[in-house]
Amino acid sequence: MSIAENLNRIKVKLGKNTKLVAISKTRPVEEVMDCYNTGHKIFGENKVQELVEKSNVLPKDIEWHMVGHLQSNKVKSIAPFISLIHSVDSIKLLAEINKQGERSNRIIACLLQIYIADEETKFGLSEEEAFAILTDKEFERFKNISLTGVMGMATNTNNETKIRKEFKSLSLFSKK
Repeated sequence: MSIAENLNRIKVKLGKNTKLVAISKTRPVEEVMDCYNTGHKIFGENKVQELVEKSNVLPKDIEWHMVGHLQSNKVKSIAPFISLIHSVDSIKLLAEINKQGERSNRIIACLLQIYIADEETKFGLSEEEAFAILTDKEFERFKNISLTGVMGMATNTNNETKIRKEFKSLSLFSKK
């Protein structure tokens, strides 16, 4: 099955109210262009260097998402063009995103990454840490970020009950 056929099959299953982010990590630019040429323009990368390299050579109307762990010192290289940062896990990172957003004259959309998995390899905030950020006076001064939601990574397991429970905890958090 071609990239175009696979992408269209997935989009039909998801329906119109779901935004599909095609994760292009480790994929060559040619494959990303194949996907782009089907009309898909939303891509995610988990490494800043690869994200910057691809954004420099691919069409400028791509909506880029940073889906991997992000270090504060790497924010300035993606701030001018990033559409959404999925992995905000500290007030320090939010402060840097805000600073770089101001320098780029942009408001950068972000998701708070909430730790829901039963794995030490995953990053994220506890519920208490997330609420501490949201009630922090420094957070109130951030004018160049827009918190648009939360995200979480479930445990890497075939146990669907466990996965559902973890995501349910995330959905309950997002309603608060």
